[in-house]
Amino acid sequence: MADRLTGGDSSLLRRINAAVTLRSLRDGQAVTLTQLVGDTGLSRPTVEGVIEGLLESGLVAEVDHVQESGRQRGRPARWFRFRAEAGHVLGIEIGVHDLRVILADLAGEVLTSHAKPVDESMEAEERLTQLRGTVAEVLRKAGVSRDSLWEVVVGTPGIVDREGVVQLGTAMPGWTGLDLGARLRRSFRCPVVIENDANLAAIAEHWKGSAVGKGDVVFVMAGLSPGAGSLIGGRLHRGYGGAAGEIGALHLLGRQVTPERLLSTTGQPLDPLDEAAVARVLRLAREGDQVAQVAMDRFLSRLVHDVTALVLALDPQLVVVGGWAAGLDGVLEPLREQLSRYTLRAPEVALAALGSEVVAMGALRIALDHVEEQLFAVDPPTANR
Repeated sequence: MADRLTGGDSSLLRRINAAVTLRSLRDGQAVTLTQLVGDTGLSRPTVEGVIEGLLESGLVAEVDHVQESGRQRGRPARWFRFRAEAGHVLGIEIGVHDLRVILADLAGEVLTSHAKPVDESMEAEERLTQLRGTVAEVLRKAGVSRDSLWEVVVGTPGIVDREGVVQLGTAMPGWTGLDLGARLRRSFRCPVVIENDANLAAIAEHWKGSAVGKGDVVFVMAGLSPGAGSLIGGRLHRGYGGAAGEIGALHLLGRQVTPERLLSTTGQPLDPLDEAAVARVLRLAREGDQVAQVAMDRFLSRLVHDVTALVLALDPQLVVVGGWAAGLDGVLEPLREQLSRYTLRAPEVALAALGSEVVAMGALRIALDHVEEQLFAVDPPTANR
């Protein structure tokens, strides 16, 4: 990466000067050499040398600029801009029912996105094949080469370790034990990062959703087995093994009432236990069916208790509720009431703002963060960078 910034000169001072200059160009506006000198505090010869290296790397372009005054004297000013199109990033969600891919340039400008429905019973191998095809289609339509990708970040349900292995993933067949990171790295020449979907949703809502400006946030992914992503001081808290926020496991610790019994309207476990069946129960409850209302109340009560446990542990400023669209409007008031009753300080509660793209958007944000770390790095590159 240092070579990209400096044209091959990897001296520490030159890397620092390149990073400072590039940061001044990152807002996308064309600026003159004189403006860069003023913005960076560097000498004009230093900025000229750095700019030449950045032009050679392809990260900066010289642009024509029409002067406002026709009475210009002397040598015309040179104008430069950051080339956001010099590279691209992918934010991906591998979901139970959908595969979603978002492509953006190095400035975070979304170029295209695509969602492909998949069957929830699809085996892991076929799901990955479908994902590869979706990525190829997105790149083809955007006219973007796979070689221009700087980072790919993928969100998935389940507990994911730092290497990208799914330690536990019950939502999709064949997911537990899958080395998702290794499987997907074969398809790309850039770094590939695997992250839990609720964690990415928390990051996305903090970036562009209901949690903008909030430092301590819990995002609740409401589903058959609810999960949560947590930000502490604006930073993601994954836990030592990546299992932080798995509140859906609480029924295994002495709370034996499972979702299929909580949501049953017949006295028998709900079978099949899938989102379509649950949506039907929630729809009947909204239409006034008393048995369905009792079932929904049981389910929401469990969700509220699960969230309360996490709130007591973390004391967040805000709880954002996302996941299922059906029935979510019924959870806010019970959640607010229960949190005020059982916690020492009740947090704010809000619905998620980003909808179905929230996980892929969080993946995109992580990818952009890693790009910025590369762009502004001043340490020498390591062997695996």
